[in-house]
Amino acid sequence: MNLYTRTGDNGKTSLIGARVDKDDLRVEAYGTIDEANSFVGQAMTLLTDSLFDDIYKELEKIQHELFDCGGDLAVVKEKYPYKTTAEMVSFLEERIDHYVKEAPELERFILPGGSPAAAVIHLARTVTRRAERCTVTLQKEMEINDIVLKYLNRLSDYFFAIARVINFRLGISDVEYERSALVFKSKPSKKDN
Repeated sequence: MNLYTRTGDNGKTSLIGARVDKDDLRVEAYGTIDEANSFVGQAMTLLTDSLFDDIYKELEKIQHELFDCGGDLAVVKEKYPYKTTAEMVSFLEERIDHYVKEAPELERFILPGGSPAAAVIHLARTVTRRAERCTVTLQKEMEINDIVLKYLNRLSDYFFAIARVINFRLGISDVEYERSALVFKSKPSKKDN
């Protein structure tokens, strides 16, 4: 098998159902998703301790789902069923809720960083936000699987949550942005109402 085909030498690439310029909005969106996926892979190399078995398994699942998202955005003609589902979004929401309870309560914005693994997860988070913005731009131009947009939105929140948990499990405190107002307020308990 050759890794090169020479078919892209003139600045074109193949989608599912068409050939487009390599700077096409679809290519930009799924290429940015691929970039986020690479940071997920890098983070996984730093999370091999059994302390992170749960997060590692989830990230491996997410890597496959990011391929699903990219594939869905590459579909030009609706010959193929979409792979990104509402259940994937629900799973992320459940895990976010779980991890928010594990990490210390948050009141202010924090700086990305802490441990090397958390810092890489923050990179994945910010690239995922860029992928989300690219997908919004794409959605304005053509029909896409709108669940991809929901998935990317939730995924960046998931990355934020697990970056905090990674640091917490390692005994590393988040560094609060020193000029941040109180932006994350606790929800009052029922007894406070």
